[in-house]
Amino acid sequence: MLGRKRPEPKIESSDEAFSPQSARAGAALRLTVSFMLVVIVAFLAVEGWRTWRDYRAAFASARDSVTNLARATAQHAEDTIRQVDVVTAALSERVEGDGLQNIDIPRIHKLLVQQSAIMPQLHGLFIYGPDGQWVVTDKEVTPEPANNADRDYFQYHRTHADRRVRIGEVIKSRSTNDLIIPISRRLNNPDGSFAGVLLGTVKVSYFVDYYGDFKIDDKGALVLAMRSGTILVRRPFVASVVGKSLLNSVIFREHLPTSNQGVAEARAVVDDTERLYGYRALTTYPLVVEAGLSRESIIAPWRRDLLKTGFVLIFLIVILVGFGLIVLSQLRYRMTMEKQIRSAHQVMRDMALTDSLTGLGNRRRLDTALADEVRRAKRDGSCLALIMLDVDYFKRFNDKYGHAAGDDCLRAIAGAIQKTIKRPGDLAVRYGGEEFTVLLPHTHSAGATKIAQEILEAIRALNIEHVDHPLGIVTASAGITISQPGSEDMTPAMLIKAADAFLYLAKNTGRNRWCSAGASQG
Repeated sequence: MLGRKRPEPKIESSDEAFSPQSARAGAALRLTVSFMLVVIVAFLAVEGWRTWRDYRAAFASARDSVTNLARATAQHAEDTIRQVDVVTAALSERVEGDGLQNIDIPRIHKLLVQQSAIMPQLHGLFIYGPDGQWVVTDKEVTPEPANNADRDYFQYHRTHADRRVRIGEVIKSRSTNDLIIPISRRLNNPDGSFAGVLLGTVKVSYFVDYYGDFKIDDKGALVLAMRSGTILVRRPFVASVVGKSLLNSVIFREHLPTSNQGVAEARAVVDDTERLYGYRALTTYPLVVEAGLSRESIIAPWRRDLLKTGFVLIFLIVILVGFGLIVLSQLRYRMTMEKQIRSAHQVMRDMALTDSLTGLGNRRRLDTALADEVRRAKRDGSCLALIMLDVDYFKRFNDKYGHAAGDDCLRAIAGAIQKTIKRPGDLAVRYGGEEFTVLLPHTHSAGATKIAQEILEAIRALNIEHVDHPLGIVTASAGITISQPGSEDMTPAMLIKAADAFLYLAKNTGRNRWCSAGASQG
């Protein structure tokens, strides 16, 4: 219609040539073209903004991931080295107290064997005399020649009075040919002169196995290096890379001098792969960890989504140009927007009544449901049961295992509670902190106590380790209250207060039990 020209009729007057119908048709054409252009521009703008937003979100998520990876690997490295540090410190005190010339070699050998057995990261423990000769080790066989005076760590301690533990570069063990990280400290005679070296060696394979458990992309990398830049361990592991220097890398050259932790985009000096790195310098030892995700793995999902979005956008533009159905296009656009708005509102309503950590209902959900059920119980003359549960010694659990483990524990307990309640009308909520509440409509005392007992057994069955708990596992206590038929004066607040009182009675009488009016059981 836009490109065709109609035959000109005989013009009898100017008024007839410019009829209202022609004006309306021209206006409709202009409106159609304008609307199509506006819609196309709007689509391009919205999709362009959304694409940019998703691009930034992908990198934001990747930054969080590499930060968490760096934190985890740094903590692992710190704990691994600290254990060896503590053991060698205790051993050095004993050896120096006895005197290197007077030590009971069979007894010390047995002690070294015991320590190596309980520390999986250890390759071995060794004591060398002032001449570098092996004095005692955890190994049953001593290699020949048994002298390590040529090792870098031995020469360092012989010429330095520093008593702190020293972490050396990766070397190959003379007893097993394994790649090891030497962690050594100086031994002194009573007069302060050099008496020898106490050495603990950590297996490189211990770190390789640990790094191998992380789910990262094929081009990702995890690196443990000395503060000087020398690589100790790297995933993917290539033996020839061990010992190379990262001192000229972007992180060591530009970021570490100003900040001990952070995130940086850089091209790797080892394999020339562009990655987003999270880096972290250990607080106690001169080590640095890097966790990197390849840029390709970060943007690949975004790129796939971009192609899909592009095809959809082109299709919509073709439809608009081909048909020019203004009303239909507007209606489709409005219906889509309204659907999205309704969906967003529904999601917001659901989020407002759901505990984000456990997926159970939250306290607001309980307040609404409890008020409704109290009114229904009064109206129907039925029983209404309320169970309040609290995880035993949860503060100790958090202090021992950390808040992340505490969150995992709460999720597991929430799952156990949710699996225990069977009826659609029953409601389990997280009341706050480590407290949970179960609302059981049309439930008498025997039924409520049965459910409470099953919940406590389900929590115990999770068998979550809790070394600061007398039983060694996570347990919970429960308080049960029942609104009897005909209790017209019963209110939601009274039910909660009563259940809370019985909960604290269960806590005060030994925990890992439930209490209700006139009854108590472990």
